[in-house]
Amino acid sequence: MEDETAESRNKARLAIMELANMISVPMSLNAIVRLNVPDAIWQGGANTPLSPVQILSRILPSGGGDPENLQRILRMLTSYGVFTEYLDSSDSPERKYSLTDIGKTLVTDAEGLSYAPYVLQHHQDALMRAWPLVHEAVLNPTSEPFVKANGEAAYSYYGKKPEMNGLMQKAMSGVSVPFMRAILNSYDGFKGVKRLVDVGGSAGDCLRMILKKHPHVNEGINFDLPEVVAKAPKIPGEILLFSFGLFRKVLIIVFPD
Repeated sequence: MEDETAESRNKARLAIMELANMISVPMSLNAIVRLNVPDAIWQGGANTPLSPVQILSRILPSGGGDPENLQRILRMLTSYGVFTEYLDSSDSPERKYSLTDIGKTLVTDAEGLSYAPYVLQHHQDALMRAWPLVHEAVLNPTSEPFVKANGEAAYSYYGKKPEMNGLMQKAMSGVSVPFMRAILNSYDGFKGVKRLVDVGGSAGDCLRMILKKHPHVNEGINFDLPEVVAKAPKIPGEILLFSFGLFRKVLIIVFPD
């Protein structure tokens, strides 16, 4: 092994320490979403730089909270491009924060959507219990880490947990709607289509957007798991809801993740 004092070895040690502590990034994202920090800073588009004390006054109007702990989270996420930090030149400098383009993805829009539910979805307790067991999937691939941690497969587990299922649908809407807007602005492949099927369509957001822009599509079919379509909004005469039925096992094999 090369000289332990070499610059490359020093960089390697720092890199592995950063990797070992990477959990601090998603957990900090989870924290600011739960605290509603992005919406507190955004305030209808103002995005005015705010100090941790000012942010706390918006998320906790009755008072309380620890601005120092909030600042630690904000500074760490600033290093990953979620916030922009401002430091004034006074004798008692105060750090303030605004949202970057990345941070703005966590702001709730006029339709009640954002990427915030996507962040929360990935850090639910059931999923977090499975991550420490990932190595066991290598030792014994016959049982998934999620099953070992929670006693059953993810699809069936979610189906029994309305709050998890609801969060998943909201997360998928927050992710898919912005992309579908961009697609519909440039894609013309729906010309001549009369019936459209969205396999794994979740809450049906993409179908609704397509049918709105292309009214010549007579029928939209949202094809998803029974517990998903049961919660999906119904639009009579436009979108039909179908569960996987006989094809459920085939589709799960095709899309195991």
